[in-house]
Amino acid sequence: MNMAAEASERRRVGLTARRTQRASRFYGQFVGLMKVILPTVATALLLVVVIWPQLKEQDGLFEIGFDGKIDKSAAENLRMEQARYTGVDKSKRPFFVTAEAAEQADPQSPIIELLQPKADILMEDGSWIAVTAELGNYNRATQFLELAGTVNLFHDKGYEFRTTSAVLDLRAGDAIGTEPVHGQGPFGHLQAEGFTIRNRGEKVEFHGKSQVILLNNPTDLQKGTEKK
Repeated sequence: MNMAAEASERRRVGLTARRTQRASRFYGQFVGLMKVILPTVATALLLVVVIWPQLKEQDGLFEIGFDGKIDKSAAENLRMEQARYTGVDKSKRPFFVTAEAAEQADPQSPIIELLQPKADILMEDGSWIAVTAELGNYNRATQFLELAGTVNLFHDKGYEFRTTSAVLDLRAGDAIGTEPVHGQGPFGHLQAEGFTIRNRGEKVEFHGKSQVILLNNPTDLQKGTEKK
């Protein structure tokens, strides 16, 4: 009886010792693995902390929206149907440019050709400006958008201007036109030989010989003035 008990006790002690050895080996492997993983994780976190602010500074870059459809028939060119571009200006205010088609004929060139482009610009007060044209060229290096054909500028407060060409500085929020411009709005009607818009409409100037028809209200007689 005593011999059986002693044998059982020896087996129990041996089993406990083997379990202790396995646990010790597992712990040693775990410690060794952590010595490799923890420095790697720390390095990755450090890189994120250093690089992330630099990436955030790139928010103003003009980006191609991947909701467009790639035209596979023009393999030598980068062409996208229903293209959408997004970006922010120097004051972090967003703008959006869409086009029926966008094509980069030369991969080494910063110029992207646009068909039926439309630019939507959100103002700080919540209002918006929309500019449409028949054709356009966007320069990724300068962030200039050149528009040609029938160019229309709309403001949601009721203003509309029409011309045949314009250049938008999307980064600065400026626009300039050197062709005759016709406009209308709550103030009345105007004609001029050119225009300049600064900082998203905070300052608007009309150049050359200009004619303005002022309306006190829609039922009043029109009063025309001409200045040179």
